[in-house]
Amino acid sequence: MAEKMSPSPGGGITPLQQMLASGTGAILTSLFVTPLDVVKIRLQAQRTPFSKVLAAQSVPWGAQPATWKCFLYCNGLMDHLYVCQNGNGCSAWYKAPGHFTGTLDAFVKITRNEGLRSLWSGLPPTLVMAVPATVIYFTAYDQLRDYLHARMGSWSHSIPLLAGALARLGAVTVISPLELIRTKLQSQQLSYRELRACIRSAVAQDGWLSLWRGWGPTVLRDVPFSALYWFNYELVRTWLSGQPWLDGATFTVSFTSGAISGTVAAVLTLPFDVVKTQRQIELGDSEVHPVKASKPSSTWLLMQRIRAESGTRGLFAGFLPRVIKVAPACAIMISTYEFGKSFFQKLNQEQQLRGL
Repeated sequence: MAEKMSPSPGGGITPLQQMLASGTGAILTSLFVTPLDVVKIRLQAQRTPFSKVLAAQSVPWGAQPATWKCFLYCNGLMDHLYVCQNGNGCSAWYKAPGHFTGTLDAFVKITRNEGLRSLWSGLPPTLVMAVPATVIYFTAYDQLRDYLHARMGSWSHSIPLLAGALARLGAVTVISPLELIRTKLQSQQLSYRELRACIRSAVAQDGWLSLWRGWGPTVLRDVPFSALYWFNYELVRTWLSGQPWLDGATFTVSFTSGAISGTVAAVLTLPFDVVKTQRQIELGDSEVHPVKASKPSSTWLLMQRIRAESGTRGLFAGFLPRVIKVAPACAIMISTYEFGKSFFQKLNQEQQLRGL
C-alpha cells in the first residue's frame, strides 16, 4: 500500500509512513513520561488524601453527603481527567497505600511493593485517544508544511508557524467530542448504551455543538503552543545542523531542538494551560454534580479572576512541573518521529535503487 502512495514533496516518504513514525513516537513518549506523572500524582495524593478533601467541595447527593475529587493525569501527549466520586470512582493506583519521602523513594517503593507495571498505571485509556490524536497532528503538520512550501516556492519562517497552528486546530477539533465522551464515561460510570442515550439527549437539547464543549480553551492553549513549538523547532534545528561539532548527529539535533522549543512554548503558553486545567476541573464538577455546576466562565474572565485572586504569578502556577514534563516529552516525540522518517526515507531510496 505504501509503495503505491506518492511520497510527500519534502520528506520523500508517504503519509502512511509518516503516520507509522508519529504513532511509534507517541507510544515511546507515553511509555517514558507516564511513570513520572504516576509518581507525581501518588505524592500529591499522599499530601492530600481523599478523606481530607475540603468540605466545601462536598454537596448533597441524594440523602448522603457526597465528596468528590478531580485530578489531572498526563502521559506526555494529553491531559486525562480523573473524577473520584464518594471515594469509589478513583483508580486503584491513585488510592494505593504507601509513604514516600520523595520522587526517587516513590519510584523505588512502588516498583518494589507493587511491581514495575504499576508505574504505567492508567496508561491504556489515554493511549486509545493520545496515539490517534498525535498521528493526526504530526502527519497533518508535515503535509501542510510541504504544501505551503510548494505553493510559496521558497522557505519562510512563517510556514512552520502556520502549519503548526492549522495542524493542531484540526487535531483538537477531531478529538474534542471524544474528550467529552471519555469524561462522561469516567465520571458517571455509564454503560455504552447509557452513554448513547446521554449523547442523544445532549444533542437534542443543545445541538451538535454541545459535543465540542471545552473546545475554545483547548484551542487557546494548544494552537499557540503548536505554532511556537514548530517555529522554534525549525529555527533551532537549522542552527544546530550548521554546527560542525554536530555534523551528522541528526538524533541529537532533533532531541535538543525538541526540548528547547517545547520549553519555550510551554513557558509562553502557561497562562492558557492554567485556565485549561481550571476548565477541566469545572467539567469534572459539572459531570459529577450537575446541580452544583454553574455556567462556565469565558477564558478571559477566568484569567482575570485568577489574576485578581493570586496575582500575575497565579497565571504561571506550576511552571517547573510543566517544563519538566513537556521538555522531555517533546524531545522524545520529535526525535523518534524524525528517526522514523529517516528510516523510511532510506528504505524508499533502497527500493528505488533495486527497482532500477
